[in-house]
Amino acid sequence: MIGRVAQAGLAFAVARGVYGALRFRGGTGWERTNRRGRTVDLCAGPATAVGAAVAAGSGPAAFVVLVAGACGAYDDVRGRGDERRGFRAHLEALRDGEVTSGAVKLFGIGAAGLVAGALLKERPVDKVLAGVVIAGTAHFVNLVDVAPGRALLTVLGLGAPGLPRGPFAAAPTGAAAAVLADDLGERTMLGDTGAHALGAAVGCAVVAGNGRLGLALHAAGLVAAAAYGERRETRTSPPEAGGSQRIRTSPV
Repeated sequence: MIGRVAQAGLAFAVARGVYGALRFRGGTGWERTNRRGRTVDLCAGPATAVGAAVAAGSGPAAFVVLVAGACGAYDDVRGRGDERRGFRAHLEALRDGEVTSGAVKLFGIGAAGLVAGALLKERPVDKVLAGVVIAGTAHFVNLVDVAPGRALLTVLGLGAPGLPRGPFAAAPTGAAAAVLADDLGERTMLGDTGAHALGAAVGCAVVAGNGRLGLALHAAGLVAAAAYGERRETRTSPPEAGGSQRIRTSPV
């Protein structure tokens, strides 16, 4: 347990250091206007992604956290102003020959989740279920990030109870704690970068702490949550749907 506390401390320190460095450097490209009309930065996203990856304690976990963060960062930069939301909209665009940033996230994080799941589990069925859980948790954290602190509190709520059961929960817990106050204070936001990265890290913790039955139950719940989110996104008008960035125009 002492080792996991140290691991969480490392994630906290790295995330806090990267966050401070990014804010010091500044840059308008990583600023957004939230629902309340306040200008916030997206520095918490890369900071938590790096913190969670450095302290992951596992090659597969670090790999999927970095890939999820990179796909999210691509969406944060290239998807700005794209009002299409929901998997269906991005798949339809792909069918028409357009590769949207949402499609990059969907296939990139999905593939990385399957790779990490295959490395973390031994049996074929467990590998597939683990991949679904990792990618599904990344999407779930992104889905709930609709208000300041919502995603980070979700990560802490899911990660903290897993600290005694396995090593993978420490990294996202420490990284999330590092930027929670700033996120709640509306000085920064996770964006897709941080939401997907932290979600993937929590997904690895779920995979490490569960057998086949637990994985199947988590996978079913995450698929149901994704289906609900898909219906909500397609029925909500752009000004009311904040997405993972909680801004006026944001993709899935």
